[in-house]
Amino acid sequence: CGRHGQGDAGVDMYETISITTDGRGVATLTLDRADKHNALSATMIRELTEAAQALGADDGVRVVVLTGAGKSFCAGGDLGWMRDQFAADPETRFIEARKLALMLKALNEMQKPLIGRVQGQAFGGGIGMCSVCDVAIAADHAKFGLTETRLGLIPATIGPYVLARIGEAMARRVFMNGRVFGAAEAQRLGIIAHAVPEGALDAAVEEEVVPYLTCAPGAVAAAKRLARRLGPPITDDIIDDTIRALVDCWEGAEAQEGIGAFFEKRKAGWMTQ
Repeated sequence: CGRHGQGDAGVDMYETISITTDGRGVATLTLDRADKHNALSATMIRELTEAAQALGADDGVRVVVLTGAGKSFCAGGDLGWMRDQFAADPETRFIEARKLALMLKALNEMQKPLIGRVQGQAFGGGIGMCSVCDVAIAADHAKFGLTETRLGLIPATIGPYVLARIGEAMARRVFMNGRVFGAAEAQRLGIIAHAVPEGALDAAVEEEVVPYLTCAPGAVAAAKRLARRLGPPITDDIIDDTIRALVDCWEGAEAQEGIGAFFEKRKAGWMTQ
């Protein structure tokens, strides 16, 4: 369960996330499936969408810190969610992928500063989650990767947010090759702002939090809206185009082979290494 609000005011019950808010109005939104490396399940996607809407509307919240419980930030898609998509028809795949896209949109457009606290694994959707943060700080041991092409898929629903964060030139270094890379490279690419020793992570996040507590909340929200309007457009049409591209991949022979090989714990037919 999670506590949302100060003291005993406003308790929200969640299965996969938790929310705590301190006396300053700093809310910590925690992905709370440590045993699964906080992989994104259908329930977590729904609860994160609800949490983004609730935190954005809460006048008592000044800043939101997004983090993961346990050893990892977010390891990407949950295996159960992946199995469901593997077995689903195209219409169901579109609907479920759109839920993920709209969760990212809700976090991206939340009218509060969103600061990422990243440790361990940040793969696939985990990089998407970093990209919707206004700033992300990582432990220097963290590992990153857009590994979808290993499965015959593409980083589609997260694509608009990753490209908005790091730009096309940087994205093309890691968008297609499925390579796992470290925090130093993630910083060079622009996915994270800083990489610090794990013991210094909380202090580094606090340094990002404190300045907002001296700013007018309405002006902060307006400035964030302005930055988003001036940045690359992420319209409903663009979101739907990315989802259709993903559904097309799911229907293809490569995804059937890649995902099948993953679940069968064998190499996909195209792997030569």
